Amino acid sequence: MATISVCMIVKNEERLLARCLECLKDIADEIIIVDTGSTDATKQIAAAYTDKIFDYAWADDFAAARNYSFSKATMEYIYVADADEIIDEENKQRFLKLKQVLLPEIEIVQMQYCNQLEKGSVYNFDQEYRGKLYKRLRTFTWVDAVHETVNLEPVVFDSDIEIIHKPLERHAKRDFYYYEKLIEKKEQFSKKLLLMYARELFIAGEEKDFETAVPFFEEILGQDRSKEEYQMADCVLARAAMDRGDTLGFFTPVLKEVAENPPAEICSLLGEYYRKEHRVEEAVMWYYNAIFEQESILDIRYQIEIPYEGMIQCYKDLNMENMVKEYRKLYKQAKMHKN
Repeated sequence: MATISVCMIVKNEERLLARCLECLKDIADEIIIVDTGSTDATKQIAAAYTDKIFDYAWADDFAAARNYSFSKATMEYIYVADADEIIDEENKQRFLKLKQVLLPEIEIVQMQYCNQLEKGSVYNFDQEYRGKLYKRLRTFTWVDAVHETVNLEPVVFDSDIEIIHKPLERHAKRDFYYYEKLIEKKEQFSKKLLLMYARELFIAGEEKDFETAVPFFEEILGQDRSKEEYQMADCVLARAAMDRGDTLGFFTPVLKEVAENPPAEICSLLGEYYRKEHRVEEAVMWYYNAIFEQESILDIRYQIEIPYEGMIQCYKDLNMENMVKEYRKLYKQAKMHKN
C-alpha cells in the first residue's frame, strides 16, 4: 500500500482547517502543516491532527512555501491540500482504494477539481483535472537503445477522485496584491503566470485592477513573447480601455486582433461596444462570432454568457421575438454543456 504525506501551507484558516483535516485524517500517513504567520487558532486546530507543524517566514512566494512543506515529507507520495477543499465520503473511499492499488511507476495522480466557479475562480470550468498527488522521490531511467536519453516525462494517472473546492470568499484581492508585488520587483512572468493574471482580471478584476495592470501589459507587447501572450495583453488592454471609455485605446488592440484571428473576448467586447452605440446589427455580428466562430482564451463567459445575453438584448431591440426565443434556448443548452 502506498504511503501518503499530506502537505499544507496555511495562514489564519481557523474557519476551514478542521473541516479539511477531518476529510484527510484517514487517508494521510502523516500530515505536514506549514504555518506562514497565523494570528488566530489555526495552529491549535492543526495540533489536534498532527504534531508536524512548522513555522515559515512568509516572503510573498507560494512556491517557496510549497517547496518547504515538501521538504518535510517522508512518505512515498505527497498529497497537496488547501484548507478550503473537501473530500466527501464516496471520494474518500476511492482515495483509500487508490492507496491500495497505486503502481510504483506512477509519479503524478490527477484528480477532478470541482465547484471552482462558485466564488469566481480563475478557472473556466466547474470540474477539471489537476495534479494533486506526487511521488516524493523520482527514479530517472535511461530509454532508447540507440541515442539513449533520460526519460523526463512523468507517468501521470487520471483518477476518478473528486476534490470539492469550497472557499468562503474570493481570493482575487489577495492575488492581485501578489501580482502587483511581482511587477514592482520586475519579476519575469512565465506564460502560465501571465495567463493566470489576465484570466483573473477578466473573471474577478475591478476597473482599478485593470488600470493598475495596463502599464505591465503594454510592456508585454514590447517583449519577445508568443502570439498567445500578445493576445492576452491585447484583451486586457481592450477591456481596460472600454472600462474607462477610451475609444482610441480600445480600438488599437482590438483592430490588431481582428486583423488576424480574434479570441472570443475581443469579439464580445466589440459586440458590447456596438450595442452601447445602438449599432445593433454590428453588435449581433460580433456576438455571433464570439459564440460560434471563435474560442475564449481567458474567460469562458465571453463565449457564452456575455454574447448570448447581448444577442438576446439586441433581438429584443429589433423586436424579433422568434430570435429571442431561439437564442434563449441555445443559451440554456450552452450553459448546461459548460457545467
